[in-house]
Amino acid sequence: MSHIPPLDPNVAARKGFRESEERLKRFWEAVDVEKGEGGWSVILDGRTPRTPAGAKLTLPTEAAARLVADEWAAQGEFIEPGTMPATRLASTAIDRVSQAREPVADEVAAFAGSDLLCYLADHPTALAVEQAREWTPWRDWAAIELGAHLEAVEGIMHRAQAPGAIARVRELALRLDDFALTGLAMATPLLGSAVLAFAVQRGVLGGEAAFELSRLDEAFQERQWGVDAEAAERTAARRAEAALLERWFKALGT
Repeated sequence: MSHIPPLDPNVAARKGFRESEERLKRFWEAVDVEKGEGGWSVILDGRTPRTPAGAKLTLPTEAAARLVADEWAAQGEFIEPGTMPATRLASTAIDRVSQAREPVADEVAAFAGSDLLCYLADHPTALAVEQAREWTPWRDWAAIELGAHLEAVEGIMHRAQAPGAIARVRELALRLDDFALTGLAMATPLLGSAVLAFAVQRGVLGGEAAFELSRLDEAFQERQWGVDAEAAERTAARRAEAALLERWFKALGT
C-alpha cells in the first residue's frame, strides 16, 4: 500500500525509483476522470495510471474516481504517498483484495468475535457507565440491521460469540464489492470493531464519530491524566483515516 503507482511502471524502473531512497517528481499536468470499460478511470495527461501490479487505476463510480484523482491533482513538485490514502485503497482493492476476498472477510469476522463494543470496563465505574451508554445502541443496531447479535461482557476476559453471528458478519462482508470490502477491512482494525466499521460503510455513522466511539477508554484516560503531544498526533492521524474511509464509502455509494 505504501508504493504509489507511476503513470507507467517502466517510468519508475528507468529512474531507479525507490520510495525510501528517491522522491518521484510529478510527471503530469492535467488530471481528470473518464468512463470506460469496467468503470471510471483516473486520467493523467490523457493516460491512465497503473497500480503497483500493473492494472489500470479504474474504480466503480465517478465519485470514487474523482476522490482518487483529487489526490493526484493535489500533488506538488514531488509525489507524497502519505497524502494519497484513497489511491492506496483503490490499488489495494484492485491488486490484493480482489484476489483474496474470503481471507479478508475472515479477518473482518474474526474482529466481530472479539469486537471492542462487547468489552465493557469493570472499573472505573464512570467509564463502564459511559461505554454501556454509548456502545449498547450499536450492538442493538448490529442485532437488528446486520442480523448479528453480539453479547457484551465486563472485563477483558474473552467471551466467545455465537458462531452464527460470526458467520453472518463474514457473509455480509463477502456481499460487498472489492472496493467496499477493502474499506471495511481497513476500518475494522482501525476502530477495533466490525460493528462500527459496518455502520460507517452503511452510512449510518460518520467516520469521526465512529472513531470517537472506539476510543472511549483512551479519551477517559486523557481527561484524567492529560494528553501527550505525540499521542495526540497519532490520534489525529487515525481520526483523519476514519474520516477518509467515510468519504470512500460515500463515493462508492455503498
